[in-house]
Amino acid sequence: MPSIFVDADGCPVKKEVYRVAGRHDLNVTLVSNSRIQAPEGDWIRCVVVGAGFDAADDWIVDHAQAGDIVVTADIPLADRCLKIGARALTPSGKVFTEESIGGAMASRELLSYLREMGTVTGGPPPFSPRDRSRFLHELDQLIREVSRTAGKG
Repeated sequence: MPSIFVDADGCPVKKEVYRVAGRHDLNVTLVSNSRIQAPEGDWIRCVVVGAGFDAADDWIVDHAQAGDIVVTADIPLADRCLKIGARALTPSGKVFTEESIGGAMASRELLSYLREMGTVTGGPPPFSPRDRSRFLHELDQLIREVSRTAGKG
């Protein structure tokens, strides 16, 4: 069975992860730079990493395995996870794939450049109930897909 890793600093869907993971009897690891609150249970693990640049990302990549699911809004982390065979899902419900990650990385670089130039000054749109609903659906779908694939191996 897959495990779920959450890039937990600022993640708006932790409660949804608990709910879906509990329904599928999966382990959840929350990785953050500071202590966060989580429900009690032997299926939930909280890992606090140092404040170093990309410390949480590095920890996740070092511990996630092929078939695991990583919840993150960080596109470079999603890219690294795909390279080790893990699946990556944003809190708004976007599933990254080998086919989509290159475009996402390029868009990220372009937006970063435009922000540096002062052309783009806003951030992403606010998190919405629709995003939460899409996340729940996609997480459930990913779990089913990864579980089916693991059952065949």
